[in-house]
Amino acid sequence: MVADLTPAELTLLGLLVEKPRHGYELNEVISARGMREWTEIGFSSIYYLLTRLRDRGLITEVDTARAARGKTRRVYGPTAEGRRACARSAEAALAELQAVFPPVLVGLANQPVIPPERLRAALDRRAAALTEKIAAIEAARDAQPDLPGFVRATFDYALGHLAAEQQWLAAYRAAEPGERSPDEPRKADGHDPL
Repeated sequence: MVADLTPAELTLLGLLVEKPRHGYELNEVISARGMREWTEIGFSSIYYLLTRLRDRGLITEVDTARAARGKTRRVYGPTAEGRRACARSAEAALAELQAVFPPVLVGLANQPVIPPERLRAALDRRAAALTEKIAAIEAARDAQPDLPGFVRATFDYALGHLAAEQQWLAAYRAAEPGERSPDEPRKADGHDPL
């Protein structure tokens, strides 16, 4: 990704390129599209990010909107440079593979220290969590039938990854992970070291 835009900045900038919005509306779109599943944008960070983008000349105030209680909200849109930066960064994000550091791999690397029954229980909990997460993302996607194709693709990408993990996990669980190899030591009383 282009070094001058963080993923959070690119996400907000992209939403503003799509359509000028105020901070509260950005929060609503982020929530409705399930973007918090793959971005690190909390409600409190939206205004901080907007300020950063504005200070860098990538967005500008294009209008003000009045909320129901009469409070004025600043509506932001991209500048010409903001559109160019968004396009460059989005293209790089699509083209470049980035390393990911999923904690599940750390757990797998340390699996020998987990007693087999606890390992099975942990994998069962992971399987249940995957099922719940898939259902939640499908429900969020299906609640918005008129999504543009590029937004639907973000849901489909997340669901594809979760389905692949679900398939891997089912195969891994079926292989009875955590079975002790004959050369693994036991304590003198015959119990696991933990």
